[in-house]
Amino acid sequence: MPKVIPFKAVRPTRDKVGLVATRSYEDYSEKGRDMRMATNPFSFLHITNPGFKYQKKLNGDERFKMVKNRYSEFKEENIFFKEKKDSFYVYRIINRDGEIFTGIIGGASTQDYAENRIKKHEATLAQREETFKDYLKTVGFNAEPVLLTHPDDDNLSEIIQKLVDQRPEYEFTTTYQDSHYLWPVDDGELIKKIRQLFAKMDAFYIADGHHRSASSFLLSEELDAENPDANGNLPHNYFMSFIIPESHLRIHEFNRLVKDLNGLSKQEFLVALDESFRIENLGLEYYKAKEKHQFSMYLDGEFYSLHLRNALFNFETPLQALDAQILYETVLRPILGIEDVRNDNRIDYSHGKNDMAFIKGKVDSNEFAVGFGMLPIGIKELKKIADDNLTMPPKTTYIEPKLRSGVTIYEF
Repeated sequence: MPKVIPFKAVRPTRDKVGLVATRSYEDYSEKGRDMRMATNPFSFLHITNPGFKYQKKLNGDERFKMVKNRYSEFKEENIFFKEKKDSFYVYRIINRDGEIFTGIIGGASTQDYAENRIKKHEATLAQREETFKDYLKTVGFNAEPVLLTHPDDDNLSEIIQKLVDQRPEYEFTTTYQDSHYLWPVDDGELIKKIRQLFAKMDAFYIADGHHRSASSFLLSEELDAENPDANGNLPHNYFMSFIIPESHLRIHEFNRLVKDLNGLSKQEFLVALDESFRIENLGLEYYKAKEKHQFSMYLDGEFYSLHLRNALFNFETPLQALDAQILYETVLRPILGIEDVRNDNRIDYSHGKNDMAFIKGKVDSNEFAVGFGMLPIGIKELKKIADDNLTMPPKTTYIEPKLRSGVTIYEF
C-alpha cells in the first residue's frame, strides 16, 4: 500500500561525509553553531546558517535564498555530487550505548500522507508548516529524512542483512560517539523487491518529523496547482524518509520541570496532589517510576512516588490513558495552572535519557521548583493513538535514532 521510490541523491564525497554531516540546525546553540562553522568549512551548517559568512543574522526569504546559494556552492566546489542512478540507501546508526538502528532511505509519498497510509500521532502548528513549506519551495531539497516506522518484515530484514555484510560506502563517527554507515542500492531487481515489500504493508507511522512531512504535503499541493503537467508522480510529490522496523525504534519519555508551585506552599501543593494520587515521601532515596500511571516527583530536596488512584482508571480513549495526558489533566492544568504546555514558559522538558538525577540538579539549583518523571510509552500505544486519529500532548516522546543532515539530499 505505501509507495516508496528510489532517487538520485545528492551526497558528500566519501572523504568529506564525516565533516559535512550535522545534527539538525535547531539542535545547536548559536555559540555552538558558530564554533563548528569557524573550524569546519565543510559543515552542512554553512548551508543552513548562511549568514555566518557575512556575520549577519538572516530571516525569512532572505535566509531561504541564501541557503540555496550556499547549497549551490557546495555542489560547484565538488563537496557534493549527484548519484547517477536511482537508488535506495541502507543506513545504519550504532550509538554510544551499542544500540543499532538500520533502515532504508527512500522517497515517501505525499499522497500516502494525505490518505493516512502515513499515520501521525502529533499535532502540528499551521504557521510552522507554512514557514517550512516556503523554505522547501525556495531551496528545492530535503536534507534530513523524516523518520518512519513499520512492522518488522523478515524478507526485508534478510535483504538488508545481505547488504550490510558488504563494505559500506560511508563509515564515520560523530563527536557524540555515534557511528554511521551507508550502502547505496542501485540494482534494479533489488529495488523492485524492496518496493514490493513496502507496498504490502498497511501503513507507515511517523516517528519523528511531523512538521517536515506536513510541509512537504502542502508544497506538493501548491506545486501541483501551479503545474499543468502534474500527475501526482513528480519529484515534489515525495519527501525523503528513513524507514525502519519497529524493533529498531527507541522511545524515551520526556520528563517535566515547572518553575513555581502556582502560589501554593509545599504543604498546600501536596494536599492538592493527594486528591488524585497515593503519595509516598522517599526522602533522599532516588526514585524512578516503575509502572504505567505511576510518577516520580522531586520537590524541595526530596523524592516522592505518585500512584494514580484506582478510582481514576476509567479511560475511554488511548489518549486519556497516556501518562503525559494524565499528568496534564491531574497536576499541570488544575493545580499548577499550566493550560498551554507547548508555549507556557513556566514549564520545560528533559528527555528521559537525562533521568531523574538531571531533574534533581535543576530543582536543587532553584531553576525549577518541581520535576516529574514517568515511563516512556510503547510502540503499541503510539500506533493506537495514530490509528484512532488522536494526537499526543507535546513532548510525549523522545525517539531515536536521531538523524544527521546532509548525508543524503533529495532534490525536487
